[in-house]
Amino acid sequence: MTSLHGTPVPGEFGREAANRLKDAAAPGLDGALAALESFYHAFNRRDDTLLAAVWADAPLVQLNNPLGGILRGIGPITELYARVFHGPARVWVAFSDVVAFEGGDMIAFAGRETGEFVLGETVIPLHIRTSRVFARVEGETTRCWRQVHHHGSIDDAGLLGRYQRAVRGADTIS
Repeated sequence: MTSLHGTPVPGEFGREAANRLKDAAAPGLDGALAALESFYHAFNRRDDTLLAAVWADAPLVQLNNPLGGILRGIGPITELYARVFHGPARVWVAFSDVVAFEGGDMIAFAGRETGEFVLGETVIPLHIRTSRVFARVEGETTRCWRQVHHHGSIDDAGLLGRYQRAVRGADTIS
């Protein structure tokens, strides 16, 4: 049985995040943090190619987003991000107050995302409870960390409603 322990992760991963995917082959927390940081780099720069590379290419990888959707598989997940990246809205987030839970070849990161959804004159602050799970998977030449699960939820029902109405009105995310 693997011992599971939590480790606070200092700092945040946001608009200043770097593309460290090449470092995601490192074992342990260092490699998983490189993959996590690369996700935020890709998201905040709207980089479809890098974002797809951060996720594991497996049929049951899963994204549960604040709009109530559950997506499985790399195809639907990358399609959702493409609609966000190439639609009329602009979204940025930063992940902070992070704790890493290590257990063998899986590491879960739990914390909060803050950011903004901007569509024309509409600016909605984002406050999302977030978890991201990374697994060490077989890559083309080596084992590397890739995201296998994401869950985000918004506590404030009023804020969630504003966000859902703005997004659905923009027709950028289903």
